[in-house]
Amino acid sequence: MILNLDPKFAPILNQEEIQFQSFTFSGGEPHIKINPDFDTTQKVTITHRLNSFNDLGLLCITVDALRRMDVKIIDLFIPYFPAARQDRVMIKGESLSVKVYADIINTLQLNKVFVFDAHSEVTPALVNNCEVIPNHTFIKEVLKVIGENVKLISPDGGALKKIYKVSEFLGGVEVVECSKSRDVKTGKLSGFKVYNDDLQGMDCLIVDDICDGGGTFVGLAEELKKKNAGKLYLAVSHGIFNKGFEVLDCFDKIFTTNSFKDFDNEKVEVVKLEL
Repeated sequence: MILNLDPKFAPILNQEEIQFQSFTFSGGEPHIKINPDFDTTQKVTITHRLNSFNDLGLLCITVDALRRMDVKIIDLFIPYFPAARQDRVMIKGESLSVKVYADIINTLQLNKVFVFDAHSEVTPALVNNCEVIPNHTFIKEVLKVIGENVKLISPDGGALKKIYKVSEFLGGVEVVECSKSRDVKTGKLSGFKVYNDDLQGMDCLIVDDICDGGGTFVGLAEELKKKNAGKLYLAVSHGIFNKGFEVLDCFDKIFTTNSFKDFDNEKVEVVKLEL
C-alpha cells in the first residue's frame, strides 16, 4: 500500500494507492483525512518531498492518523533529506539542523526510512532504520545520454568516497579529483583546483548530490576549461537551482532527479526516481 503525500511524486509503481485529502488550516496547520477503505493489516509506504517544516508536519500527522487506524508497519521514502548539509556545527551559534529533523522522524518509530543519495554519512547515522539509495543508477542513465567516453569529476573532498563507488559501479570510469575553499562565516567560495594538468579535450561530468545556487560548479567549470576540458556536463541528485539555470550556461547539459521538485526547462533533463 502506497500513500503519496505529494500527488506529483509517485516513485513506487504497481502498488495500490491509498486515497486521502489534505489541506492547510487558516492558522497554518496542515491537516489530513485518509480514506479508511484499505487493508490496515498491510504495510504502508509513505512517500513525500520534504521542502519545508509544514511538509514535515504533514508527514507527522499522517503517521499519527495511520497509527490510529491500527496500521502497524510504516515505511517512508523521503528522497531529499532536509538540512542534510547542516551536518556539523561550524561556528558558535549554529544548530545541528540535520539532527533536529532526524530526531523528529525517529519519534515516528518507522519500520524503514529510505533516503536517496544522502549528503553525508551523518544522516543515516542519525536516522533510525535508515537505508540510503545510492546515485549509481541515476548516473548510469546520464551516461546513456552523453556517452560513456567521459571523465567523472569530483567537485571536492566530500564527494570523493561516493564518486569512486559510482566509478566502480560503472566499470571503472576515470575520476578527476578537485577541491575548493569556503569561508565558514560567509559561505564564500574560492581557490578551485583541478588535480589534472591536461584533460586533453575529454568531456567531463561533474557529479554531486546537491545544486543550490550553483557557485561551486561555475567556479569548477572555469578551472576545468583552463585544463583543456571538452564538453561540460553536470549531474546532481537533488536539484534546487535557486538562482535558475542562466548562471549554469557553462554546461552543455544539466541532469537531476525529481527528488526535490519538478522542472520544465530545456536546460535540465530530469531522471524520475523509482523505488
